[in-house]
Order: sequence, then structure tokens, then C-alpha cells
Amino acid sequence: MTSNVATQKKSLISRLPILRQLRQSYGIQRGMLIAGLTITIIFALVAIFAPLLAPYGFSQLKGDDGGFGAQQPPSAAHPLGTTVGGFDVLSRTIWGAQTAALVVIVAVVLSIFAGVILGLLSGYFGGWIDRVLVVVCDAIYAFPSLLLAIVISITVSGGRSNMWGGIFTAAASITVVFIPQYFRVIRAETVRIKAEAFVESAKVIGASNVRIMARHVFRNATRTLPLIFTLNASEAILTLAGLGFLGFGIEPTAAAEWGYDLNKALADVSSGIWWTSIPPGLGIVLAVLGMTLVGESLNDLNDPRLRGRRGVAADSGEVVETSVVPVAGVQTTAAVEGDDASEGEMK
Repeated sequence: MTSNVATQKKSLISRLPILRQLRQSYGIQRGMLIAGLTITIIFALVAIFAPLLAPYGFSQLKGDDGGFGAQQPPSAAHPLGTTVGGFDVLSRTIWGAQTAALVVIVAVVLSIFAGVILGLLSGYFGGWIDRVLVVVCDAIYAFPSLLLAIVISITVSGGRSNMWGGIFTAAASITVVFIPQYFRVIRAETVRIKAEAFVESAKVIGASNVRIMARHVFRNATRTLPLIFTLNASEAILTLAGLGFLGFGIEPTAAAEWGYDLNKALADVSSGIWWTSIPPGLGIVLAVLGMTLVGESLNDLNDPRLRGRRGVAADSGEVVETSVVPVAGVQTTAAVEGDDASEGEMK
């Protein structure tokens, strides 16, 4: 009985989305997925443990020995130097990961919540609701995302805001842009699923529309959401950085933000001061790169045309079938044995 429980737990763990995709991957795909997961996990850990990892606060200007000083080069007290405003660069970079993670979580959760509900209603009921929602979402999708973010930022907070105000502003603007993406995916899946036999059977036995959407359609229509989530998360970080770089982000005394720090480091680059721009820039690049690698790898692994290959066992030399996609010029062991058997019968 204990072995059965252990087997069930192992089977359940192996069916988790990321682990299942990792087991299916190979070669470059596996390398991309592992690299993306590693970078993303490090980014998440830095964001979670920022208060413990950062040597100073994100708006701290002095320590026990007095003020930090502006544009100080890297030293033992400040491993990455200080900014033109007198902030510790390493601390600002670490705290910036936490701000970016909060914006990603708020924006993507709101986008999924609104996009899934609208997609289910539009795809299941159709009619004038479907036509109106499709037109509205197409219009929003055609609007430039960064420009929309700037407009919402000015409308909500006058262009400058505190930590939670800036997070809400960036998340709200990103949410409005991302809703059409989730809406399109869920609507298309709902239209396909509602024509399936099990949905018709549920209607025959008298199940309500709410129950059918919640128990049958929703569960099958949301399987591709992790792919969109990873790609949209990286875009959310870029939108937040763009707002901060243009001066519509979060106040430096309210939270650390990579885009704002890059904006203030522009004049330092021409003066040969490199330490104020490289750390926040690397933070943006690595966070976006990690999430993009995960998203692209999951997208490849969920496409049979990109996933299908045949592997050759190194020890025995046997050809191992790993996909339903046929590869020209290669015969499996079963096929070869079948050919030999047929030749023997002919003789």
C-alpha cells in the first residue's frame, strides 16, 4: 500500500506542467527550458528575499559612517557603487526585482481573470455579445501598449505615483492590453469545445449553462494559458521599465524600479561611469530573457511539428520513436522486422 501511494505521488508530480514538458524536451529545447527556468527561479528568489539580500534600503542615502555620496565607484561598502542620487546600486537592483515581480503578478492575474470570463461568455453564447466583444477587443489590441500605459498612468496618478499606485497603474495598463490575447485564445477554444459530444450530453441531461461552462468548458479551454502567461510576463516587465524610463513610473523614494534607474544613468554613460547603468539594464535583460526562453520552449514542446524527432540510443543503437511525426529515410525496429518477415514468407 505504501508503494502504491508513493507511485501515485510520483505520477502526480510527473504530470505537473513544467516537469512534464521538461521530461519531453531534448537537445536545444531542453537546454533553453532549463536555462529559462534557472534564470526565472533566480529572479523570483531575489524578488522574494529582497529584504534579506539587499545591503541597504531602496531609498537609503546614508549608513553608520554617514552619507553614501553620489556616483561613488564600486567598493567594499558599495559593491556596485552609488547612483547620481546617492542610492546604493546593488540594493536598488535587488529591490527592483521585487517591484517587477509584483507588477507581473497583479497584471497577469487581472488579465487572466477578465480575459477568461469574457472569452467563455463570448464563445459559449455567441450572438450579439460575441460580436460586440470581438470588435472591442480587436480595437484595444490595435492600440500601442506603451502609449496606452502612459495615458492610463497620467489619468490615474498624474504621471507620478507611490509604490502601490505605480504598480497598480502599470498593471492596469498592461491588463487592458493583455485581455484581448486571453480573450481570443479562450473564445476559440470555447467555440470548439461546445460542439463536442460531452457538452451536448451535459445539455441533454439538463445541466445548466453555468455548470457546463464551469465544469466542462473552462477546464479544457484553459490548458494553453501557461504559454501565454510566460510571454506576457516578460512584456509586463518591459512595459514597466518603459514607463519608468520615460518618467511616468514610480517615485524613487517609494520603490526601486529598473527603468527609472536607467533614465538617471544616461548622463553617467558619457562620463565613463558604467556601474549605474549596467546592473539595472542586466536585470531587465535577464528577467525578460528567462521568461521568454520558458515561454518559447513550452510553445515548441506543445507543437507536435516542432517536438517530433527520433532519437537514437547511444548504447544499443536502436531507433527510439519519440513522436507521431514521421521522419523520412528512417525505419523503426518494428518496421525492419516486419520487412524481414515478409521477405521470408515470399521465399
